[in-house]
Amino acid sequence: MSIVLSTGNTADCTMLPDVLDAIRVPRVGTGRPRTRPDRVVADKAYSSRKIRRLLRRRRIKATIPERRDQIAGRARRASRGGRPPVFDKAAYKGRNVVERCFAKLKQFRAVATRFDKLAKRYRAGVILASLILWLRAEEQ
Repeated sequence: MSIVLSTGNTADCTMLPDVLDAIRVPRVGTGRPRTRPDRVVADKAYSSRKIRRLLRRRRIKATIPERRDQIAGRARRASRGGRPPVFDKAAYKGRNVVERCFAKLKQFRAVATRFDKLAKRYRAGVILASLILWLRAEEQ
């Protein structure tokens, strides 16, 4: 849906707003492209108030497991800790598709070892590798 590059030492969760802004899914027929996904399925690294607030504000459902420290903090505060966020286990099971996609992308040597100095060229390589994977999947 979208590919956004950042520096190697940037946490993935800080790039979520940029990734959401870059989403453009063309509609069948006429009309503006979709810019809002129905759901975001992410790992525990994305479990923060800021991210959950961002997704709520954009009316996007979040399927993000809570970190242990957040669960313990809510339990420690007892009734003031609030309700736990909604978590759909069935939707989260589909997240392994993303991890498998990353593993397949890293089979491309240029993507795994980033030989390109320019971000534009590296991004083009990632897009090309993604297209190759997509075309291979269509053949099967």
